[in-house]
Amino acid sequence: MSFDRSKWIWMNGRPVRWDDAQVHISAHALHYGTGVFEGIRCYETEEGPAVFRLEEHIARLFDSAVIHGIDIPYTAVQLEEAVCETIALNEFEACYVRPICFFGSGVLGLDPRACRLEVAILTWPWSPLLGNESVVTGVRVTISPWVKLHSSMLPTTAKACGQYLNSILAVRDALRRGYDEALLLDAAGNLAEGSGENLFVVKGGRLLTNDQDSSILMGITRDSVIEIARDLGYPVEIGSVTLEELLNADEAFLTGTAAEVTPIREVDEQPVGGGKRGSITEQIQNVFADVTSGRDRRYCRWLRHVETVSREYAVGSRQ
Repeated sequence: MSFDRSKWIWMNGRPVRWDDAQVHISAHALHYGTGVFEGIRCYETEEGPAVFRLEEHIARLFDSAVIHGIDIPYTAVQLEEAVCETIALNEFEACYVRPICFFGSGVLGLDPRACRLEVAILTWPWSPLLGNESVVTGVRVTISPWVKLHSSMLPTTAKACGQYLNSILAVRDALRRGYDEALLLDAAGNLAEGSGENLFVVKGGRLLTNDQDSSILMGITRDSVIEIARDLGYPVEIGSVTLEELLNADEAFLTGTAAEVTPIREVDEQPVGGGKRGSITEQIQNVFADVTSGRDRRYCRWLRHVETVSREYAVGSRQ
């Protein structure tokens, strides 16, 4: 991941230069994590850059904001257009997109209502989260000693800044112990998700994944994979997933905007299936790649193409 090529950020209604996008040290979100965000990908296609499921991501951003009492001062359409504008200004063919809404400076009591609400959109090039080679070789994961927050503690279906400390603790522990990623259990002892991905288990030609009762974020890539798998003729069952089911699986994989579709080859030194990417996982990966590149027209509704921005517009935005 590198910000070197990112020149523009959309902030509070207009594009600003990367170095000019400033937040005060007294920002409420810096101290308490009071904000919500999204992770979105833009892919290169023959018709130019296209954002994957932009409408659904922005809708989830608004849903998260409502849960946390954040009143976003823009419409969904305005933010969708701002995402496309920012990609075009940076002249990216493919990139990661991070819309974020957070409480800025004002007060540092726990109630942030007197703070200014900041809204920004960042874009930058980002390869698959767990590494380019991981989509073929698979990743080594460990069961984290940290338990996923229960929805009675924090609303797990919202994508909020502060709650990711739970995931950060888990992934840092996993990396320290030599693994690529962590899997967190839920409060009931079943599998929840990775630090930033949903989980799928494959057994006997059927897919199993869990739902919000397992304290997961309802992933948009997860939703896409469910539809793709069913279109391929594979049954998908949604319910609790146990550690035993994962360890006895034929295949397993993670899904997420940053990780895309990443196989799991090993859990705490125990191989999953044959200890390599399975055939069903590979088939789903191939369809997903065709979908995001625009080659599979059955799912063209999931792509929002980005129009170019004139150089004159970019110069005007700088002033």
